[in-house]
Amino acid sequence: MKRSELKLWGAVGLVGLVCLAWLGVAALLLWAILDPEDWSAVLDALGGRAGLLLFLWAMALIPVHSALNYLIDEYVRAPARLAEEARMRLESNDSRPIEAKGSKEIRALTSVINEAIEQREALVTAMDERVREAARRTEQEKARLAALMSELTKSVVVCNLDGRILLYNNRARLQFKRLSSSGAVTGGSELMGLGRSIYTVLDRKLVSHALENVQRRLKRGAASPSAQFVTATASGKLLRVQMTPVRSVDEHGRASTDAMTGFVLLTENITDDMRADAEKSRLLSGLTEGSRASLANTRAAIEILEDPELDEPMRERLFKVIREEVQGLSERIAELQQSTSEALRSRWPLEDMLGSDLIDAAITRIESALPVRASREGDIDTLWLKIESFSLLQGLVHLATRIHQHCQARWINLRLQSHKERAMLDLVWTPDPEAKAEPDMNWENEAISAGEDSLAMTLKDVLERHGGDCWIEREQGNDGERCLFRLLLPLATPQDELPAATFQRHEGRPEFYDFDLFQSGQRDRKLDDSPLRELSYTVFDTETTGLNPAGGDEIIQIGAVRIVNGKILTQECFDQLVDPRRSIPRASIPIHGITPDMVKGQPAIDEVLPAFHAFCQDTVLVAHNAAFDMKCLEVKQAQTGLHFDQPVLDTLLLSALVQENQERHNLDDLAERFGLTILGRHTAIGDAMVTAEILLRLIPLLADRGIHTLGEALEASRKTWYARVKY
Repeated sequence: MKRSELKLWGAVGLVGLVCLAWLGVAALLLWAILDPEDWSAVLDALGGRAGLLLFLWAMALIPVHSALNYLIDEYVRAPARLAEEARMRLESNDSRPIEAKGSKEIRALTSVINEAIEQREALVTAMDERVREAARRTEQEKARLAALMSELTKSVVVCNLDGRILLYNNRARLQFKRLSSSGAVTGGSELMGLGRSIYTVLDRKLVSHALENVQRRLKRGAASPSAQFVTATASGKLLRVQMTPVRSVDEHGRASTDAMTGFVLLTENITDDMRADAEKSRLLSGLTEGSRASLANTRAAIEILEDPELDEPMRERLFKVIREEVQGLSERIAELQQSTSEALRSRWPLEDMLGSDLIDAAITRIESALPVRASREGDIDTLWLKIESFSLLQGLVHLATRIHQHCQARWINLRLQSHKERAMLDLVWTPDPEAKAEPDMNWENEAISAGEDSLAMTLKDVLERHGGDCWIEREQGNDGERCLFRLLLPLATPQDELPAATFQRHEGRPEFYDFDLFQSGQRDRKLDDSPLRELSYTVFDTETTGLNPAGGDEIIQIGAVRIVNGKILTQECFDQLVDPRRSIPRASIPIHGITPDMVKGQPAIDEVLPAFHAFCQDTVLVAHNAAFDMKCLEVKQAQTGLHFDQPVLDTLLLSALVQENQERHNLDDLAERFGLTILGRHTAIGDAMVTAEILLRLIPLLADRGIHTLGEALEASRKTWYARVKY
């Protein structure tokens, strides 16, 4: 029961009690002034008629109820409705005048409010014009940047330090669509979208490692640090990724020298290239083996030509020709095989890295993984290496583990020195005299295992990427004989670290792009304690064959749109027809406009629901009359093995909560009150769009009621009358 109705019945009850009290006082006065005989006569006259008196008393309350209902409607409900209308105009910047109705006083108050709305609209219009004029140049630069990004041949993704996607171009969207297992349904939007995590596609450890390298160089004052790596996605695709930092800026717009707020990823799908190279390698390997067989046959022919019956000049000429051809063929095969190997190896990106950075990172990894002491040996600050540091560091930890296990080493020195055009990285230790194991183990051919991490490759594979080699040696140290495991690595051209001011003056990215994107990272708090303004939502709607999902009615369309950082992402929608595998009642077709021909050939719910489940992951679900839509999803959970366990907000309940004096809360009435136009009413995507707009307008109204967090909104929704409706 609404609060105003409670007030009405309370007032009627109060009037009834007053009447009863008045009758009681009147009876007491009569008893006081009448003689006992007269009082007895009165009682005798009323005897047996008490029920009639109570009935007359109750009937008298009917006009009282009508009169009070009129007064409450005119002077309680009407002002409350007017206040809600005014609040909606205030929060939604709606300039439409409020319809004047009700008593003379209410109409006068409505007129004053409408005048205030007109004045505010005039002020807002003037201010907007000034803001538009001031921001026109910035918008032009944004448009230019957007155009440039859309035309880039590489995929560009911008993330904050939490790995949340803040910006991406169309090339990235298309690339991630091809990586998606349900790209035909979702368009890859479950992988690539604002607010989504990049770690759903890229290995978190690889990204974190690259980020550490960039941050380390940034703190040393590097001009434009970057890192690159190759990773395999869950779908088996290979991506080459290059990372560059997004520097933080101070209040004056100057770029920081050592702090970053995010990173830019340039991604390239190299799966086909690697497959082509592998095929080339296979063909070349076959060519090599076949050529060797030909050489063997040629040598056999030479033996035949040594027949003594052949004349000597001819025999010598044949010998010379065959030997020259064999020698040339061998040289060409060797050269071709070498070039193929180098081309295949070059597909793995090798980045320039200061030797001291590699040694410091290796010491940190070794000491955190093993109970040994690692330290630097010698001066290595001037050596630059060209390496793929992630797998190389894993290999170094693997070697240190074997040294500790088989040689009982308690300390390991890491030494780096140049040798001609190569660098020699040594792991040096003093063997335990009592240890039985000799340091001649075949460790380079074992699969790399570094603590809890493991790679599907050996140290030999890693070194082959670098064109390097490894072996074990012994040397004489100050304290006796020492063992060392030597890795031969490629050197890089030394890079001079430019001052940060150079980057800021000349090489920096343009400082006039201000997207406010790096404020949208998710806070580290429980979901129920998260403010409604900061949450990411998936607003959805379903169209069905009927209104009884538990009784066999099926979903024929799902539409959804995402809200991130208070913005509706109209380019990241889910709009999919579903083949219900049953007939569509003719009576429902005029409502949703979906005919049997439209769903013919469309995917079934077994294919669509997993795609929708991926689309709405890590978000709060929102629907209008969500009890019905959630029931449609729940009846399919057993069939698909999926569970939608996210929190669910219902705009029907939220509207009833903040607009309790309004009589109706259906989607059309809410859209009308908020001044929204519904495009595609009774289509899933159309209803989802207008529901998203309504949610954004309800959040400030909830805040006015003291409801700021998700937990508060869910608790308040459960207390509304509409929450009792079940399907």
